[in-house]
Amino acid sequence: MDLQLKDKVVLVTASSKGLGKATALEFAKEGATVLLSSRTEETLAKTVEEIKQLTNNPNVHFKTCDMSSVEDLDALFKWVNEQFSGVDILINNTGGPTAGGFKDLEDEDWMAAFEKNLLSYIRTTRAVLSHMQTNDFGRIINIASSSTKEVIDGLILSNTFRAGIVGLTKSLAREYAQHNILVNTIGAGRIATDRVAELDQIAADRQSVSIEDIVKTSKSLIPIGRYGQPEEFAKVVLFLASPANTYMTGQSLIIDGGMLKAL
Repeated sequence: MDLQLKDKVVLVTASSKGLGKATALEFAKEGATVLLSSRTEETLAKTVEEIKQLTNNPNVHFKTCDMSSVEDLDALFKWVNEQFSGVDILINNTGGPTAGGFKDLEDEDWMAAFEKNLLSYIRTTRAVLSHMQTNDFGRIINIASSSTKEVIDGLILSNTFRAGIVGLTKSLAREYAQHNILVNTIGAGRIATDRVAELDQIAADRQSVSIEDIVKTSKSLIPIGRYGQPEEFAKVVLFLASPANTYMTGQSLIIDGGMLKAL
């Protein structure tokens, strides 16, 4: 299938590692112009060079950006608009919020998660819509978590703000479909990333067991019987964010190997 990506400019945020990196790599394989951003310049530069070597695609670029910083986001999109004339495909991604239950968290934690995990998606979307409307084309993917379908104990911030992303996605999809701008949320289940390893270690410490025990238990709850790989998640993002997707919008999908029992 031709995904029609060779003339498209794709921005993937929080993309120096994990799901963002895997997603950027898949777009680069298809010949798109791929822009990466994250907070750490050294890691980001290394990732970009790695992607260029793996794909032989020279059109892979980066700029540092803290998604919770208005100033950083303004600088990011000033660079994008000056150098690449706008974004055709936006992949919104951030690191997960602080783990904890209700009594573990203070107002500062709630505000930080709101800024990082919901308001940042609103700000980036606001920055790309005018270009997409002018071109009568746009694709926006909001990367989230399986907590959009089924709450996760000990992750109340994720449960709260990821649900907000779903509401944002559905509203944008309805409002901008007339401009051929399709918007979807894709949530990750147990994908083998640093974030999942961190959460497994937190669970192991809380239960006073080994991380191997936590992983074994988690795998037993997944019908496929293993954690997913970042590239497996990224391939779904790739299709839904491409011009090959012409009719799916406003949806909230989970890539989880069949783990969730929720309908």
